[in-house]
Amino acid sequence: MNKEKNFVSAVIYVHNSEKEITDFVKNVAAVLGENFEKSEIICVNDFSCDNSVQKIKELSKEIKSPAISILNMSYFHGLELSMTAGVDLSIGDFVFEFDSALLDFEKSEIMTVYRKSLEGFDIVSASSRKNQRVSSSFFYYIFNKFSNFNYKMMTERFRILSRRVINRISSMNRTMPYRKPVYANCGLRTENIIYEPITDLREKEDSYEKKYRKSLATDSFIIFTDFGYRISLFITSVMLFFTLAVGIYSLVYHFLKNPVAGWTSTILFMSISMFFIFMILTFVLKYLQILVNLVFKRTKYNFESIEKLTK
Repeated sequence: MNKEKNFVSAVIYVHNSEKEITDFVKNVAAVLGENFEKSEIICVNDFSCDNSVQKIKELSKEIKSPAISILNMSYFHGLELSMTAGVDLSIGDFVFEFDSALLDFEKSEIMTVYRKSLEGFDIVSASSRKNQRVSSSFFYYIFNKFSNFNYKMMTERFRILSRRVINRISSMNRTMPYRKPVYANCGLRTENIIYEPITDLREKEDSYEKKYRKSLATDSFIIFTDFGYRISLFITSVMLFFTLAVGIYSLVYHFLKNPVAGWTSTILFMSISMFFIFMILTFVLKYLQILVNLVFKRTKYNFESIEKLTK
């Protein structure tokens, strides 16, 4: 059997995954070993508190190819920065990103995604046909509605990146607070493959991950969508109509009734002032949105050590 000449890296996110990590790494290693002459697996240990690292070390004694490394993060960084660190360490012509160790797909799907990338797609992702969580569905619905991307976001289990994608993102001198929108907006061809899930298991989140995902969702709305601007614009429009209504009411009341001296001017001043406050807020939000889109603040990640388990 002729193996692929391309060097392939697989970056796997690991956080308290002791129950799944052995089977997951074993399956990924089997696919890479059978199909590629040269490959590597990088397990990014995001401050796991269980036996995930020990499980990987035990498995590495059985696997001679591909080479397995563990990248130990200094503290809990979350999925995005941890995977960025893993991809930065990788050297493959193509890089697989596995966002979790949950194996709900046939291992043959890994090669399906790879072969699709050879058709000219620099980013190919794989998503389960099964309905995603209600919270995830709601997030992506709002995100897609208020973003300007042609590519519609959805829950993805894993993806493959060409080296060209990684180089282009690095040349932008930007961090990736949320990788998927940056990938989709990098200008290279993107494709998504839907697979039939082989299990009903779902990822379990601890308190660190739940807090992190909420923060990530908020940051993503601010950076990648005009959600805040549209809400502010809507409120400003409501305030405009309210100001006009109050103005008309105040003038009618002034001429038909006997209001307290200064009542009309006070009401008009307050309503107009509120309108201008919201209008200024709208402009400020739009200005900040433009600045954030132009320049992302570079966030550093810290890792404790790199362990080469196999050579």
